[in-house]
Amino acid sequence: MKTNKSILWITRTAISLALLITAQAILKIFGQYVLGSVVNLILISTTMLIGISEGITIAILSPLFAFLLGFGPALPQILPVVILGNSVIVLLWYLIAARGDNKRILRMIVSVVCAAIAKFLVLWLGVVKIVIPLLHIGNPQATVLSAAFLYPQIFTAIIGGAVSISVIIPLSKIIKKKNS
Repeated sequence: MKTNKSILWITRTAISLALLITAQAILKIFGQYVLGSVVNLILISTTMLIGISEGITIAILSPLFAFLLGFGPALPQILPVVILGNSVIVLLWYLIAARGDNKRILRMIVSVVCAAIAKFLVLWLGVVKIVIPLLHIGNPQATVLSAAFLYPQIFTAIIGGAVSISVIIPLSKIIKKKNS
């Protein structure tokens, strides 16, 4: 029986989104380092195991759902920056590590570093240098926002990326066997 590609795309994307929203709901009590690392893990794994369009879709939808469900930042003006940061990590992982040759692990390690730095820079520039000044946010709230979108972001991207390697490699072998 032939599966409709659009139905398969919707199903895979919905499962990844549901997994991410569930993780956000359960893990928000553990704080930014655990929750952010798992979010990055799911974004990267979705991209590398399912596809770039699914990864970008999840990168866009997850901050919106997090905001609507009370898991994300309280300011809606930050959402575009978070979406861009998520999209950058997904895109860089895809561009650097998506090929399945004998240097894939090395490219994944490079992806961890490059994507983490890029996401950090996007969030730092977007939140600290653009959103906070544009909204004239006062010092106590600006300090809290700045702290949340600075170093924790690079650490959660590194942790999520490193764990992704341990998930992607065995699962991609299973998927490859199933498809051959």
